[in-house]
This record gives sequence, C-alpha cells and structure tokens, in this order.
Amino acid sequence: MIIDADCHISSTRFDALAITADELIVQMEQARVDKALVWLKPPYTRDIAPENRAVYEATQKYPDRLFGFGWANPRLGKSVTRDTIKQCFEEYGFYGLKFNGAQDDYVIDDPEISLPFIEEAARYGKPLAFHIGADAYENTHPYRLGRIAAAFPEIQFLMVHMGGAAFPPLDRSAVEVATQHANITLVGSAIPATAILRALHHLGPERLCFGSDTPFFLMQVELAKYRVLLQDFTQADQAKVLGGNIARLLGLVEG
Repeated sequence: MIIDADCHISSTRFDALAITADELIVQMEQARVDKALVWLKPPYTRDIAPENRAVYEATQKYPDRLFGFGWANPRLGKSVTRDTIKQCFEEYGFYGLKFNGAQDDYVIDDPEISLPFIEEAARYGKPLAFHIGADAYENTHPYRLGRIAAAFPEIQFLMVHMGGAAFPPLDRSAVEVATQHANITLVGSAIPATAILRALHHLGPERLCFGSDTPFFLMQVELAKYRVLLQDFTQADQAKVLGGNIARLLGLVEG
C-alpha cells in the first residue's frame, strides 16, 4: 500500500498550484498511490477556516483515500487558535494537526506564541506535524522540534521536509535530532534525494515516510525517485517507507 504523507489541497483553485481534492485523486490514480495524508495549502488571506473545512469535506467524500490533518496558525490569536484546534479534533475528527512557522511567521518553540497551543493540541494524544525547513531556518530549525519532542514524549511528531524546502537543506541536523528523539518521524518531501538516502542509512527505514509535497512537486516524479532510492532495500523495508510507517503512526495498522 502506497501512502503519500504530504499533500496539500484547497477549497478552490485560487492560484496556479492550488488543487482540489478531486484533482488530487486524479493525480493519485495516475501515480498509483493508494492513500494520502492531506492538509490545506495556505491561502493568501489569513482565514484558514474555509480551507480546514475543505480538508474535512474531502475526507468525507473520499474516506478510504484521504486522511485529514488540521492546520493551526498561532498568529491568528488565542481565541481563534484554540477554536481551530478544538474544531479540528472534536468536530472534524482529524488524525492530527500541523504547524508551519515558515508560512505563518513564528518560532515554533516560542514559549508565548506557539508552545501553549502545541500543549493544547497535544492533549488530544494525536500526531502533530511541523514544517521543518531551511526556508525559515530560524523559525523552523530541526533543533526546535527536538525541544518540543522532548517536552511531549508521549506524542508522535512528523518532521515534514526534514530540513528541506530550501537550499542548502538542514537534513544533517534533522537526522541528528531524530536520532535523539524516538518520537520524531521524518517525512522526506521537498528535499534532495541524497538527503533522503542519508537519512535512510542513518536512521533506518522505520523512521522515514514517503511524501511528495503535491502540488508543489509532481507526485509521480517523487514516487519514482523513492523507488530508485529504495531499490537496494528489502521489500519489507520499502513497504515501511512507502506507506507502512505513516499507516502505523496514524493507527491504521497495529505495530
């Protein structure tokens, strides 16, 4: 089973890259990807509520294909952020929640801006995903997620982009942090192939998930890249990276 662990969808095609859930399903069919973890593509306005709603509606339309994650932006204020977290988990029943300090411009482990909301989200006991990239390295450095993971050892964290999303990537720091914190799993999207291979050899195939970062990258191309990178690994290890690891983290399978 192939699961793409990093896909963005939108309520409408508000720019050249935005895709709807229906369009994502078409790409999944073309790439022969069975299921996908989906979150919103940030809109140009600060109102993310319609986009979180669109993710929810997509998961209702395609319950066997799409797994929804919510999105919280602490910059929108305490009341809005708390309501967003509550809605994402209690009304929408999302599998987890994502924070993006690059897109939304905040330091992810800031004790006043972000940590109170991370703590609130952690109370639900579900995985939390973080954009960890070199595009805003001060806000989203891997070491910052390490501090968060240490503060919430009972929570599973997804390190999306594993320090990529810009050049030069911070993948060595990402691997170092993941080595220190067993509750961090890497999602190797928007990152060079050599960095993914290095992570596979240092952490093992149990700690990394395939992700395409659709629509910013082409799902078919990214999956083909992973197949090349994994060609010297066993079939069992390939299955972990291409879907098994994220399925386990989301509670879709036991283990």
